[in-house]
Amino acid sequence: MNTKYASEWIYCVSEFLPDDLALNGNRFMLGNGYMGVRGTLEEHGENELAGVMLNGGYDQVPGRWREPVNAPNGLFTVVDGAGEIVRHEQRLDLRRGRMARETEYENVTVESERFVSMANVHLMGLKYSSTRSAKTSIDSKVWNINGSHFHILETSLDEVVVKTQEQGIIIAVCSEIEPIDETSFYKYISIYTSLDCDDPVAAARENSRAAKEAGWEKVGAEHDAVWEKIWARCDVKIEGDDEAQFALRYSLYQLQLTAPRHSDRLSIPARGLSGQVYKGAVFWDTEMFMTPFFALTDPAVARNLILYRCHTLDGARRKATEYGFRGAFYAWESQETGDDFCTHFNVTDLFTDRPMRTYFRDKQIHVGADVVYAIWTYYEQTGDFSVFTDGAAEAVAECARFFHSYAYYKEDKVRYELLDVVGPDEYHERVHNNAFTNRMVKFALETAVQVLELLRERDPEFFHTLDRQFGFSEEVGSWKKMAAELYIPSPNEKGIIEQFDGYLKLEDTTPEELKTRVIKPTEYWGGGHGLATTTQVLKQADVVLMLNLFRSDYSAEVIKANWEYYEPRTEHGSSLSACAYAMVAANLGKPDWAYTYFMKTATVDLTGKSKLYLGPLYIGGTHPAANGGAWLSAVFGFAGLQINAAGITATPNLPSHWKSLKFGIEWQGKAYQIHVKPDTVRVYEA
Repeated sequence: MNTKYASEWIYCVSEFLPDDLALNGNRFMLGNGYMGVRGTLEEHGENELAGVMLNGGYDQVPGRWREPVNAPNGLFTVVDGAGEIVRHEQRLDLRRGRMARETEYENVTVESERFVSMANVHLMGLKYSSTRSAKTSIDSKVWNINGSHFHILETSLDEVVVKTQEQGIIIAVCSEIEPIDETSFYKYISIYTSLDCDDPVAAARENSRAAKEAGWEKVGAEHDAVWEKIWARCDVKIEGDDEAQFALRYSLYQLQLTAPRHSDRLSIPARGLSGQVYKGAVFWDTEMFMTPFFALTDPAVARNLILYRCHTLDGARRKATEYGFRGAFYAWESQETGDDFCTHFNVTDLFTDRPMRTYFRDKQIHVGADVVYAIWTYYEQTGDFSVFTDGAAEAVAECARFFHSYAYYKEDKVRYELLDVVGPDEYHERVHNNAFTNRMVKFALETAVQVLELLRERDPEFFHTLDRQFGFSEEVGSWKKMAAELYIPSPNEKGIIEQFDGYLKLEDTTPEELKTRVIKPTEYWGGGHGLATTTQVLKQADVVLMLNLFRSDYSAEVIKANWEYYEPRTEHGSSLSACAYAMVAANLGKPDWAYTYFMKTATVDLTGKSKLYLGPLYIGGTHPAANGGAWLSAVFGFAGLQINAAGITATPNLPSHWKSLKFGIEWQGKAYQIHVKPDTVRVYEA
């Protein structure tokens, strides 16, 4: 495909290929955390996967998976008799969050520009012109994966009102047209739902009317101004590598599209706002790969992401109760209530065409520990104690309560163990003592004790109120004992940490060898009888991710031994994987090895080189966790950033062709700039 970077901020595609419709819908995404708008053309509809995805609005068709609602598309505009495409160029301006296109058909030429407002999350704007008159409307025939999600209540060219089937959510899409000339116009489209206000129709009408009165230049300038502030906080500048520079900026752009700045009741779904894949659910991806980015560049967003987990704590409690445990068992696939909407049969066997029982929902207990890790890291980096009294302390303690309830105590071994779990490597289900899970749970227990002590010291009134309600202090001794006696796999004589009990006894082979055994191209390698289940081939970083998070626990020799052992055995079937290997490699003094993984991570949404199917199930879309991982790789890997009680330090591990790396962070309420060259580091207040 003929693609180019028109500048360091502009992505451009100069050819229209029907086979790339899905990929370009992802590549040219616009969004603002409230909605995500796929980068399809105005004349495209459900068959071309056009989408206006609403964050936090879900619906379930009976007998189908519950997923986010795709709203009626107010951008829809067609010219009759246009003919076939002769020439096409499509551009994405990262700096201003705008998409533009020029398409020459046989009988008409169309030009347009659009943005999804960062200043007014309910608004998007379209500037459209053509050489023949066009008809613009609101398309209610939207793309869905699991059935139609609404009934139409009202419809006209400039207003569509629908009602979702499951919960009766009202969605109003209203527009105002401002003519420019006979074949050109500005269009101001507003979306409100009954989750936003009591009268979404009136609100949408008024918002579009006000935007039209303000005019294209003003509403556009307000949008641009927010993007300018965003980039001032998060931009990373690479000297000596234009391709990496653009890829990293593009990753940061995709992250910002999904950030819920306007609400602490929303988070970032695993595929962002690019579609209904993975049920639009929130996974552990957010806490481990995205929250760290926002905590150091936009703490208000990070706080919203954490408070989402606090607001959905009751759903985690319900899940724990469902499985016979105490405390909070956070969902593998979390939607607006925190209940787990992951099914027991997540994959279809391609050979029998039968649903395959998987244990993602039942056994991925590490999610709660990931939530605790994000909460504590956010607190350490921001100093925001109020997050604990706003719900985070309760969440942390309930996670500790769950882990103690889940664990087994082995009297003969004088230790606690975590049996029958699934770690990050999902190819191996129902394993015992997964090293990553056990180490994260130890951290969660220790953190829960520390948080309650902090509360008792700094806000005793709140502590005693919380304790009277939940009785956490009675269990602190048990948590301390479990943290001290929880089994953490140690390096063997070769320095290798076994991923889980018995892992090293499995067939020792490689992903390349397994590929020669594949019968059907998209068959699933995990589950009950997948190719990888009886081998040492793993889906994604597991032990290596643990070593990255707890580097101070292990010697450089042990970290190196494990990186070298697990790297050739890792398939990287998840977009979360490569960044962990990049960070560890960089910190081992292998920046050029790390660079390969960094670029794999940073370009995943540009190249489309990621898994598109899990069995027959489509799992395409954007990858915000990988986008966050690209930033983590650059900042914590290549720059060697370390933040602790002593302050901010950096140890350069730059790729050989990089001249410098410069970025900003916010730490403890102050803004800093870090400028790293191969042999020098500057850290200064901005």
